[in-house]
Amino acid sequence: MTRPILLAVDDDLSVLEAVVQDLRREYGNTYRVLRAASGQAALDTLSQLKTRQEPVALLISDQRMPGITGVEFLERARTLYPDARRVLLTAYADTEAAIRAINSARIHYYLNKPWDPPEEKLYPVIADLLEDWQGGFRPPFEGLRVIGHRWSLKDHKVRSFLSSNHVPYRWFDVAGDPEVVQQLTDRQIDPERLPVVLFPDGSALIDPELEVLAARVGLKVQAAQNFYDLIVIGAGPAGLAAAVYGASEGLCTLVIEPEAPGGQAGSTSKIENYLGFPSGLTGAELGRRAHTQASRFGAEFVVQRAIGLRIDGQYRFVQLSDGREISSHAVLLAPGVQYRKLDVPGAERLTGRGLYYGAALVEAVACKGEEVFVVGGANSAGQGALHFAKFARHVTMLVRGQGLSATMSKYLIDEISRTSNITLETGAQVLEAIGEERLEAIKVRGPEGERCLPATSVFVFIGAAPGTAWLPGCVLRDEKGFLLAGPDLRIDGKLPEVWREPREPFLLESSVPGIFVAGDVRHGSVKRVASAVGEGSIAVQLVHQYLAGF
Repeated sequence: MTRPILLAVDDDLSVLEAVVQDLRREYGNTYRVLRAASGQAALDTLSQLKTRQEPVALLISDQRMPGITGVEFLERARTLYPDARRVLLTAYADTEAAIRAINSARIHYYLNKPWDPPEEKLYPVIADLLEDWQGGFRPPFEGLRVIGHRWSLKDHKVRSFLSSNHVPYRWFDVAGDPEVVQQLTDRQIDPERLPVVLFPDGSALIDPELEVLAARVGLKVQAAQNFYDLIVIGAGPAGLAAAVYGASEGLCTLVIEPEAPGGQAGSTSKIENYLGFPSGLTGAELGRRAHTQASRFGAEFVVQRAIGLRIDGQYRFVQLSDGREISSHAVLLAPGVQYRKLDVPGAERLTGRGLYYGAALVEAVACKGEEVFVVGGANSAGQGALHFAKFARHVTMLVRGQGLSATMSKYLIDEISRTSNITLETGAQVLEAIGEERLEAIKVRGPEGERCLPATSVFVFIGAAPGTAWLPGCVLRDEKGFLLAGPDLRIDGKLPEVWREPREPFLLESSVPGIFVAGDVRHGSVKRVASAVGEGSIAVQLVHQYLAGF
C-alpha cells in the first residue's frame, strides 16, 4: 500500500516550502508530503487522489489565499476526505476566523505563523492528529470477517465487542448476500449457527463467547500475577485515569474490564465539551488513548468480568468469571453504569433485533437511508441523534420532558436545531415494542394521544443503572444501587456499623476499608467524563494514604 499523504496548501511559495520541508524532515519516512499553491489546485489534487483511492491523512492550509480561502478549501475537502485531519495556518489577526472554523469547517486545529521552533509548536500538534487518524484508518482489508444476521442480539454483541476494542473487521449480513451462505457451506458451517467469525488463516469461531473471541484476537484474558497493589474494576474514564496514575506512581496495577476501554463513554459518538479537545473526539478514541497511556506506564489489562468480591484481613479478593481469584491490598470500584432498560412489553424480546441501548457507533452504518428513533433527552441521546443523522434518512427524538434545556448541553441543542433531518417530539413516551423476529413498530403516547409508528431501528438513551448486584452486602449502596463513599456513608451523622476502623473513611472510600469508588457508579456523582477522570486520579492518592497505614 502507498504511504498516506500529507497535503500542504499556501499561495506564498516561501511559506509553502518551509511547511513542506518541516513535514518531510519529521514524517517523510512514513508519509508522502505533497504541495499545492492554491485552494483550487489542492481540490484538483484531492480529486485525483480519490480516483486512485490513495489515503490522505492530513490537510494543512493557509487561510489568506486568493480565490478560495483556507477555511473554504478545508470545508470542501471534507466531501472528498472526511476523515483527513484538517489544520488551518493563520496569522494572529485571523484567530477569530480560525475558532469559528472549528464549527463551520470542522477543522481539528489551527496554527499561528510563524511556528518556529517546529519541535515545540508544529510536531507535537501534527503527531497527535496523525495518531488520531491512524486510530481510525482502515487500510485495504485483510482482517476478520463476521457473518451474521442484522436482527440478532448475538451478532450485535460480537460486532460491538470488536468495534469497541478497535479490532478491524468486515461484516456480512447472511440475509442479504447468497454468496455469504455459500462461503459457509464451503467451509461446512451450518448457516443457522450464527454469528461466525472468519480469520485470515482460514480458521473460524462459531457463535463464540466474548472471552473466547477476546483471546483469539489477541486480547489478554488472564492476569499475569496473583497479587497486585491495586485492582481497578472497570475501564471507563474513572478506571482508566486510576490506571494511569496508579501505574505511573509505582503501584502494581491491574484493570479488569469485560468489554472494552472507555466504558459507556466509549460508545459515545462524539464528546465535544471535554477540556483540551476543541473539535471533539469519540468516546472510543478517548478510551484508546487512555488505554495506551496506562499500558505505557505498566498497567495490566485483562478482558474478564468480576463476579464477586471477598475480604480477608488486609487482602481483598476479586473473583473472575473464569473461576480465578486475584488478590490485592486495595480495590477501586469503577464499573460505571449501563443504559437503563425500557420497561415496556416487547422490549426484552426485541433487544438486539432493532431495539438497542446506546450502540450508535456500531449500528449507524446499517441504518443508512432508514428512519431512526432515538429515545431520551440527555447528552448521550443528543450525540447519538447527531451521529445517526449522518447516515439515516431521518431521525426522530422521543423525549418525555417538554424540552431539552434541562437535560442536555446547549451546544448539542443548537447543533440538533441546525440539523435538518432531526425532528424533536416532546412529551412522548414509548409504550410497547412490536414485532416477532425483529422490531416492526413502536407504540408511542404523546400530546395528541397514542400512535403506532413503523420502526425498524430504535436506540434508547434513558438514564443509567449501576451494575453493582455482584458486590457483597458489606459494600453499602443507596436505594438505586449506587455505591456510597466518604461523607455519604454517614446516616444521621453516624457511620454504619460495618465500618469498624478508628479513623474516618477517606473521601472516596466505601464502607469497606481499602475499597474505593469512582465515577458514575458512585452515589451523587456528576455524570461527566471530566469528573470521572478527576475522581479516578484522586482515588489513587487516597489508595496511597491507605497503603501507608499498613
